[in-house]
Amino acid sequence: MTINYYNFGKININGKVYTNDVIIMPDSIKSDWWRNSSHLLILEDISELIDNKPDILIIGTGKFGLMKAEKDVIDYCKNNKIKLIIENTSNAVKKFNGLSQSNKNIIAALHLTC
Repeated sequence: MTINYYNFGKININGKVYTNDVIIMPDSIKSDWWRNSSHLLILEDISELIDNKPDILIIGTGKFGLMKAEKDVIDYCKNNKIKLIIENTSNAVKKFNGLSQSNKNIIAALHLTC
């Protein structure tokens, strides 16, 4: 998968535009990702993702980086040897595109607004 562009509230993945937060899996896109608390990412919010045992999990925290990951998320990834990349969404998109050609199981969860 390739992210063609990202701008506040809008992302284009493989030529299709999405306006809600997204999860990019190796073989699918979930276009209605929502968290229990809008700007706080907790382990429960990504349980579906970690069940897929990614090698790399990229979290896009929004255009201005307002979404924060709770310590449990960081600790879980560390303890389970999942490389965790947490960046504002613009940088997360660049990281995703740079890594997407690798043979790794990469999952991205991207907050598109703030």
